[in-house]
Amino acid sequence: MFYEDLTEYTYNAKDYFDEPEPGFRALWYRPAYTRLNVGWLEAGRTYPTGRVPAEFTAKLRAIQQVQWMNVCLGLHECDLCPPGDECPEGNGEIRIPGAPAIAYAAPFLITHYITAHDYRPPTEFVDAVMAVDLDAWAAARWPEVPFPWVPEEGAEWLLE
Repeated sequence: MFYEDLTEYTYNAKDYFDEPEPGFRALWYRPAYTRLNVGWLEAGRTYPTGRVPAEFTAKLRAIQQVQWMNVCLGLHECDLCPPGDECPEGNGEIRIPGAPAIAYAAPFLITHYITAHDYRPPTEFVDAVMAVDLDAWAAARWPEVPFPWVPEEGAEWLLE
């Protein structure tokens, strides 16, 4: 599924945080903030390439350990990998807070795209990832479900 970087995310009207451990608890809400696409790549489409700082990639991986969003039942296999190679699969997304009323929406495969396919995310996204307070995200709970980030002023709550 391809979306141009920094275009408005419209795939799901609602967002939900899922728990990383097996289970079915989640928090659903309708975002009132703007979500911008980052890293939605597809074979046959050009994308920016280049190096990113190693600390950025490490932080992005760490974020993916504490945040699982919009996890789907099906899996998406990386179609940028050569046929016959063992390709990673993804089935969720992450959200990274940006400027006020902005969040970046990226597929879970974004780290693979960066490390295996030389994808270079927009500078705004790199800066936003580096600004994440991982300790606060990892410690947050709602009730007993990892709850890294939803701005209070930016969501119409839908608790289901």
